[in-house]
Amino acid sequence: MTDRAAMMQTFIATTDWAGAAVAPLAGDASNRRYLRLTHARTGQSAVLMDAPPERGEDVRPFLHIARYLTQLGLSAPRILAQDEGRGFLILEDLGDALFARVIPKVPLMEQTLYAAATDVLADLHRATPPSGLKPYGPDTMTDMAALAFDWYLIGATGENSPDRAEARAALHCLLQQYAGTTDVIVLRDYHAENLLWLPGRVGTARVGLLDFQDAMTGHPAYDLVSVLQDARRDVPQSIAATMIARYCTATGTDQTAFAAAYHCLGAQRNLRILGVFARLCLRDGKAGYVDLIPRVWDHLQRDLDHPAMAPVAPILRAVLPAPTSAILARLRAQCAR
Repeated sequence: MTDRAAMMQTFIATTDWAGAAVAPLAGDASNRRYLRLTHARTGQSAVLMDAPPERGEDVRPFLHIARYLTQLGLSAPRILAQDEGRGFLILEDLGDALFARVIPKVPLMEQTLYAAATDVLADLHRATPPSGLKPYGPDTMTDMAALAFDWYLIGATGENSPDRAEARAALHCLLQQYAGTTDVIVLRDYHAENLLWLPGRVGTARVGLLDFQDAMTGHPAYDLVSVLQDARRDVPQSIAATMIARYCTATGTDQTAFAAAYHCLGAQRNLRILGVFARLCLRDGKAGYVDLIPRVWDHLQRDLDHPAMAPVAPILRAVLPAPTSAILARLRAQCAR
C-alpha cells in the first residue's frame, strides 16, 4: 500500500464511512482521482475525491464553489467529510447519469437536457458571484488562447509563428470589444461529461454539477459555449441555436450582441483547448486527447466564420494547420512516455 493509499484509509476511518467498500471511478485530466464508497452497513454510496496537495491540487476552491451553488438551490454535491490539508473529500454521490451517457441511450432526451443546462446558467447568472474569484477577462483569455501556438502549432510543425504576436493582439482587441465583462460566475468545464441528470429533483436542481473548482468570473456566454461546443460530443446546430435563443429570452439579452460574444469566446476557448489537448499528449503522455482535436478544430472554424471574428480569422487560418491525419500522427509520435 502506498503512503497516499494508507493516508486515504486513515481519513475514511475517521468518518461515518469507516469500513466502506472502495471502487474506482473515472478520473479527469487533472491529478485528482475519484472513488465510490459503499457503506458497509447501509449500502449507501458516496464519492471520495483524492486531490494530492503535493501534485498541485487544492480542495478549498471546490468547497467554496460547492457551498455557493448549494445555497442557490443548485445540485452541487453536498460535502459529507473533509480533510483540506491532505486533500481528501467525501461527497454526496449524484449517480452515474451523465448527460454524455443518457443522450446515447435516450436520444429524445437531448433537447430536454440541454434546455435544463441552459436554464441553470440563466439562474446562476442572476445571482451575485461568490467572493474571491479571479476574473477571466481579455488578458487571461488571450494568454490561454496562445496555447494553440505554443503547443498545437509547435507540435504539428516543429516551430512557432512570427505572426503569433499579431494574432494575440487581434484576439485581445476582439475579446475586449465583445466579451470583456466579468460579472457572472463561469464554471469553465460545463459540458456533458460534467452534468448529471437527476429527474427526481425539481427545476434547475435536476442538473447535477461537477468539476467546477476552477470557476472564475467572466462573460455570461462562456459556459453556454462550453456546453454547446463540446470537445467530446457533437451537439446538433439546431439545438445550439435553440439554446442560445432560450438563454437570451430568459435573461433579456440582445441576441445579436450575444452571438458576437458567443463566437468570440468560442474561438478563444477552442484555441485554448487545441493547445491543452496537444500539451496533454506532448508533455503528459495522454495521447487519447489527440483524437478530440478534429472536433475542436471544426468548432473553431465555425466561430471564425462569424463576422465579428473577421479581424483575426485570416491570421489564424493562415498560421494554424488543419489537423490532418498526418499532423495527428505526428502529435501522437511525440507523445511523452
